Amino acid sequence: MDGTTVLIAFGLTLVAGLSTGIGSAMALLCKRTNTRFLSAALGFSAGVMIYVSFVEILGKARASLVEIWGVRSGNWLALAAFFSGILLIAVIDRLVPNVENPHEVHRVEEIETDTPKKREDPRLMRMGLMTALAIAIHNFPEGIATFTSALSDLSLGIAITFAIAIHNIPEGIAVSVPIYFATGNRRKAFWLSFLSGLAEPLGAVVGYILFLTFFSDTIFGFLFAAVAGIMVFISLDELLPAAREYGEHHVAIYGLIAGMAVMATSLQLFL
Repeated sequence: MDGTTVLIAFGLTLVAGLSTGIGSAMALLCKRTNTRFLSAALGFSAGVMIYVSFVEILGKARASLVEIWGVRSGNWLALAAFFSGILLIAVIDRLVPNVENPHEVHRVEEIETDTPKKREDPRLMRMGLMTALAIAIHNFPEGIATFTSALSDLSLGIAITFAIAIHNIPEGIAVSVPIYFATGNRRKAFWLSFLSGLAEPLGAVVGYILFLTFFSDTIFGFLFAAVAGIMVFISLDELLPAAREYGEHHVAIYGLIAGMAVMATSLQLFL
């Protein structure tokens, strides 16, 4: 692996993870939530991730596994890896208690800028911290996905970084709202939300260790197919439901189609 490529892949993963800070800044600085924009953006992100998972990532994984294991076994291994990725992220999602699930939709209007808390509210502080922890747990496999995609194909990695970054904006709002309510401290709310995204570069470190220690075409194919499964699950379970809750149903779908169209066009341009 080329050192420059590895550094760029780490950098992209860091950008994607720390985009939770954008959501936090929106929650703490804006007076109103631009729900139509968030709905379209989340739909767009889902479109990018679904299209690239099925058309590009799963195809590359299958080709890598077929080359080593043959057509029949290689295709079965690719399918097994794809659904293993879905199972992994689904189990992580189930382990997060519903009351602290980071994918509950929040709006910046929830912050009462004129009545900050004089003393910390332990219950709300715990909710904010647990939401940050839940987001960190969810972001870990996303970090592996972003990093491995960037290592395989830089243009693909950039597209996935953009999609994951959009996905992390509402998560930043979800952390900062309860922490601000609990403390009345904008700075603390921002930094805790911002730092919850560090799990993604941590996931990149794990991905790097896997590549460095066990790298082979089989490991690459299996990991890449699992990444496709992770991203499809995130899109269907998190992005699209959130997009619909933030805005009109059609806005989310238009964003989804636009994301697919942009991803399809960019892949054609880099053929």
